[in-house]
Amino acid sequence: MRLKDRLLQILAPPLAAAVIRLLHLSIRTEFIGEESPRALWQSDEQVILSFWHDQLLLMVLGYRGPKAKILISPSNDGELIARTMRWFGQDAVRGSSSRGGRSAFKSLITLGKEKVDLVITPDGPKGPRHELKEGVLQLARLTGRPVIPMAFVCSKGHRFASWDRFLLPFPFCRGVYAFGAPLRFDKAEGMEHFKVRLEQAMATNQERAVARLEDHGVSAV
Repeated sequence: MRLKDRLLQILAPPLAAAVIRLLHLSIRTEFIGEESPRALWQSDEQVILSFWHDQLLLMVLGYRGPKAKILISPSNDGELIARTMRWFGQDAVRGSSSRGGRSAFKSLITLGKEKVDLVITPDGPKGPRHELKEGVLQLARLTGRPVIPMAFVCSKGHRFASWDRFLLPFPFCRGVYAFGAPLRFDKAEGMEHFKVRLEQAMATNQERAVARLEDHGVSAV
């Protein structure tokens, strides 16, 4: 590894974590639907949290559960994200649909037997944007865990010209974290029907978050 890359991996994560914390502190955040995961945590049950890739930046501070493992790409950017997450006490499982996917998925299945929540962006790491891939569906089927849709929206921010239109919230805006009701895979329904149900639940949860912003007289970026 080049010295420049090594320094980046050492210095960037703590700086990024500090920026994320400061940005989050400046935003007027509201949580809706958090009773869904909390009821499961209180009954000593772990969940799969599913949110879109473009909302990734502040999600670590929207998670207020006991402990989580996050599926993160094995790319260089993914390494920076994984190291940053450690500053928030969260660990990563490295893999994607294109690199290390099978190994990462096996790790997630194994972790499904442990007392940690699993976190996945089902349209990552390369899209298409807001389209579910099979990983989250198979994870729910094989672990028996409920999937809880999660979303973050804000009133002011910048959308990058990336495949996911990655969201950078602006300081002092208004933000909403939303959690949907838990969905469990049912053998009788089959995978396709479960996929449709989860897609609808993800969309509905996103719409709830946007509607809450609109209740405050602002729109989502």
